[in-house]
Amino acid sequence: MSAARARETGEIFGPRMTLFADVLALGVITALACLPLITAPAALSTACAVVRGTRDDQPATARRYLALLRERFRAGDLIAGAVALAGALLFAADLALAGAGLPGARVFAVTAAVIGTCAVIVGLRACARPESLTDWRAAVRGAAGDAARDPGGSALVLLALAAAALCAWMMLPLAFLVPGPLALALTAIDVRGEHVPHGETA
Repeated sequence: MSAARARETGEIFGPRMTLFADVLALGVITALACLPLITAPAALSTACAVVRGTRDDQPATARRYLALLRERFRAGDLIAGAVALAGALLFAADLALAGAGLPGARVFAVTAAVIGTCAVIVGLRACARPESLTDWRAAVRGAAGDAARDPGGSALVLLALAAAALCAWMMLPLAFLVPGPLALALTAIDVRGEHVPHGETA
């Protein structure tokens, strides 16, 4: 579907509204694919790939998502999921220890929060990179470089994540929709980064 396609005769909604509807449907199927937790990075990466494909007039449909997802869940994808899950559990355990009133707990909590935030930014930016479809190490290296030279994009990643979390918190059923808009935002930030010169953060 081309975003530049003119509205056809008798068409109620334009192509942008159609893409938005596709992204919401994509959110539902991505949320279901994330339920085993260990599959979350591959599921979100696949959603980003589907959204990115709209630039080449490829459909953002559940059928295409499932076709790409069937090629995932190789050892590298499962390892990436295991690392993400272990990192989340370790972060939660660290915050629990910091809240137990141990000496230096405040400094420890701040340090853990900073490290956790950086890890989330790099992880989400890695999911949006095309390399994540085949090589997670390359995707993480590229995402770390993007995060370092494009802090504006990293701030946008945090805003997108905060908006998704807020929507899910306000109304639980929305949790099954937010992966789609989140994938759209992450992909847009990654595409934006392709046009940001080195050293420029705007």
